This record gives sequence, C-alpha cells and structure tokens, in this order.
Amino acid sequence: MGNEIPQTKKTKIRRLPKRGVFDRDAIYKILDEAFICHVGFVIDGQPFVIPTGYARIGGDLVIHGSAASRMLRNLSGGIDVCVTVTLVDGLVLARSAFHHSMNYRSVVVLGKAVLVDDDSEKLTALEAFTEHIVPGRWTEIRWPTELELKATTVLRLPIEEASAKIRTGDPVDDEEDYAMDVWAGVIPLALRAGTPIGDKRQKKEIEVSKHVLNYRQK
Repeated sequence: MGNEIPQTKKTKIRRLPKRGVFDRDAIYKILDEAFICHVGFVIDGQPFVIPTGYARIGGDLVIHGSAASRMLRNLSGGIDVCVTVTLVDGLVLARSAFHHSMNYRSVVVLGKAVLVDDDSEKLTALEAFTEHIVPGRWTEIRWPTELELKATTVLRLPIEEASAKIRTGDPVDDEEDYAMDVWAGVIPLALRAGTPIGDKRQKKEIEVSKHVLNYRQK
C-alpha cells in the first residue's frame, strides 16, 4: 500500500475500475518497456497529441527535442500535460463481435512539465534516452557537444499523478454464447527485434557491437 501512487479525481478509473493499477513499480515497469509516449496538451483552445520518445529517471519522465519545438516550448511554460503509454499484448477474439477486445498495459501521467536547463542534468537525460532504447550504447558513441546541448530542450514530468490500466486473459462472453461453435481465445502479440542491418557507409572492418547483437535476445 505504501508503494501506491495516491488516486485523484483525475486518475480514478471509472470504466472497468478492477483493471486500474496504482502500484508504482507496476507503472514503472510499463514505462520502462515501451518506447513511444503520446503527449497531450492544449494551446489556445486547440488540443494536440504528439508522439515522441521518452525515458524514466527515478520518479520522473523526461522528454526531449529541438529547442525550436512548439510542443516543448509551450510545455516548458508550465501548462497542463497528459502523457500516455500503451503496450498491446494480444488480440482477444470472443464469440460475439461485442466482446472482442485486446490485452494491454497502459499508463497515464498528468501534471506540469519542468524545463531542465542545467547542462549536466540535460546530459544525464540524454544518456537515459539512449540507454532506454539500446542499453550499453551510451559508452560507445560520441556524446553531445555544447552546441548540440543548447539546441536540445529537455523537460521533466514528475510521476506523481498517474495510473495504469491492464487487461489480461481470455475473452469474456455472454453465458449463452459459450455454447456456440466458434473459436475464441487470444492471439499473443510482441515487439520483436530483427537482425541488425549495418549503415551503408559503415567501415567493413567494424564488427557489430555486442549490445546490438544481444538485443535480439531481450
């Protein structure tokens, strides 16, 4: 109970509340597995939802992009933001069209983003972005220059008002439909890494890094 994020009026699960999860570790696990989040915000009455990469550093989400980004420029002004992440684990095929569904894990984080303007903190965030995508990559590549850091905006969103929603298991049909001669069940889905493909300008004598080759085993 002590590890749960307190529910608020905005994070309370109203539709199928039994699927709601507020355990901080469960929320972190979903965030750490996904790669893309969708950032929702409103500017002058117009809603926007923008997909972007992200990373988690402790109890914060960090997002980044060009210093010229309209989204980041507006978010840094302290406007309300809604960040969502979804993982689809399977297609749930029921006996009726009405009860078809998906097995999924999703997270919603609400709050106000904070601009990260300290260069060392920005560098830490950029390392987190890189390692979130491919663990082990940061130690092998060239780090951002001072000019590149200035051209990059990093925002931090505390994971303080958040909830997860999870569906697992079989389809749930109406009782009378279980007698139907129709196949029902789950088609599992998963993200799979393929064989690495080298850059066309790659020097032929350079071998594929172990962290790249081993990525297929994750």
